[in-house]
Amino acid sequence: MPDNTVTVVLPCLNEAEPLPAVLAAIPPGYQALVVDNNSTDGTAEVARRHGATVVTEPRPGYGAAVHAGVRAATTPIVAVIDADGSLDAGDLPRLVAELHRGADLVIGRRRPLPGVRWPGVARLGTAVMSWRLRSRYGLPVHDIAPMRVAHRDALLDLGVTDRRSGYPLELLVRAAAAGWRVVELDVAYGPRIGGKSKVSGSLRGSIVAIVDFWKAMS
Repeated sequence: MPDNTVTVVLPCLNEAEPLPAVLAAIPPGYQALVVDNNSTDGTAEVARRHGATVVTEPRPGYGAAVHAGVRAATTPIVAVIDADGSLDAGDLPRLVAELHRGADLVIGRRRPLPGVRWPGVARLGTAVMSWRLRSRYGLPVHDIAPMRVAHRDALLDLGVTDRRSGYPLELLVRAAAAGWRVVELDVAYGPRIGGKSKVSGSLRGSIVAIVDFWKAMS
């Protein structure tokens, strides 16, 4: 059944190519909110043409875009997914259902589809960070929350401060400190539809992510 209590936040930097397919996969009744984070490829225009609400966030960084989207949302539940087409928004209702069953934060664990290559460095980094989250913070996770759902007001009250790549890790660390019940579910992980990764797609992006991850975990 349609659910009008969920806003899907899509942080975007030059995602005009994959956006139509990503928006088409959003479940009926869910509200799509695209956060344009200084795109130069017409991302905002594409998003509007396909029925999404668009807000702009001039401060660069994944965390800045996500935070702007969560603040702009007007529904009690917010979901966040990447806008590159590698994740299927059709998986979101399963995560939302866990939230309704009492979880405070539900995250997706990426499971590559047949034939999908997950870069070795990214896979290793995710495994190390997830192990740290399990061993130090007691979180039952094996990924760093590329897809997640939470109650909007509680998420804002958590006070995540990172505005770059470390946002998902700081979110998980703060959730553990707050005693949140965190649930992880498998979600499909496919190839990017277009463009290149802002993290693994460049040396600078990889270095920034490593620094941000280290700070979030310290």
